[in-house]
Amino acid sequence: MGEMKWYIVRAVSGQEKKAKNYLETELGRHNLTDYVPQVLIPVEKVFEMRNGKKRVRERNLYPGYIVIQAELGHGEVDHIITSTPGVIGFLGDKDKKDSANNRPIPLQMSEVNRILGIVDEQEQELTATLDKPYVIGELVKVIDGPFNGFSGNVDEVFEERKKLSVVVKIFGRSQPVELSYTQVEKEV
Repeated sequence: MGEMKWYIVRAVSGQEKKAKNYLETELGRHNLTDYVPQVLIPVEKVFEMRNGKKRVRERNLYPGYIVIQAELGHGEVDHIITSTPGVIGFLGDKDKKDSANNRPIPLQMSEVNRILGIVDEQEQELTATLDKPYVIGELVKVIDGPFNGFSGNVDEVFEERKKLSVVVKIFGRSQPVELSYTQVEKEV
């Protein structure tokens, strides 16, 4: 068995999941999963507020691309990958081909680690990032925790920790409270 390397495959934008499923099915049908052990779509989890409700959704980090680990050049592996519905071809097919073997050039490990590192960080993180971070002075409503139902103004934003200092009125006195992004929503 040769050396496994990472490649980027171009897919029809918006159909990455469908192309990934087709690819995995075809490789399994031809008993080639040993030569393509991983097919990934790098995604990140983001919170969004819709109609006053907090939702978590996944967003593609690189729309139109699928990352695969493969040993190319073994039998039909190259052909099956490029002929799968929804797959356009390998990234760099036209301009970066290895002239000796006429095959796509693999990613460098530093690039792979950066892509996989982003995905790992996202999965390890308990709180996801908001699409629109908060600004100082903005009016927010607490939707979770002991101060649920209180409203207040953002006093400080701790972007790296995904937390806010919010000044709320408790028993008629202004009191700063530290809350995570997921515990508040913007007042309309």
